[in-house]
Amino acid sequence: MKPPLYLNLMRHGETESGSGFRGQTNDLLTTKGWDQMWMALEHQKKWDSIISSPLLRCADFANALAQQQSIPVSFDERLTEINFGSWEGRSAEEIMLANPDALTRFWNDPVQNPPPNGESLTNFVERVLTALNDIIGKKHGNILIIAHGGVIRVILCHLTGHPVHRLFDIDVQHAEIKRLEL
Repeated sequence: MKPPLYLNLMRHGETESGSGFRGQTNDLLTTKGWDQMWMALEHQKKWDSIISSPLLRCADFANALAQQQSIPVSFDERLTEINFGSWEGRSAEEIMLANPDALTRFWNDPVQNPPPNGESLTNFVERVLTALNDIIGKKHGNILIIAHGGVIRVILCHLTGHPVHRLFDIDVQHAEIKRLEL
């Protein structure tokens, strides 16, 4: 019998560029973002390993935590956020001014309405779930995954049966941890 697997999905903290469609923009954490992440872990158990998005807002903290706790850390490109294409680095307010219909359609059904020149939600979901299946197949114990809001929403949709076209119904705050037992 395979030992239990506990997946702890942690979103990165606040970034230097603020909110908006950060996607694959490689932002750093603010001091507040670092504090948010350390505070979120105050009452957590020790992890057996950490798997992180390689983007700096996740990877820098993953490296610091791995060093502090002397645990292994690995990075998986498949856990990067969705590529928002033409919306990358822009705020929702900017996009609403330029093209409110496109943004509204994206929020209501991102499967059918991807960002212009961006990654399709179908490809994003496939990428994230391939990484998840590899993790589930190879890991056991208490695993911390440090990633992005979109990545966490896709995993939660998959594991809970929530429809992926309604992924924005799931709230994932900065430095929030969602714990799952598989």
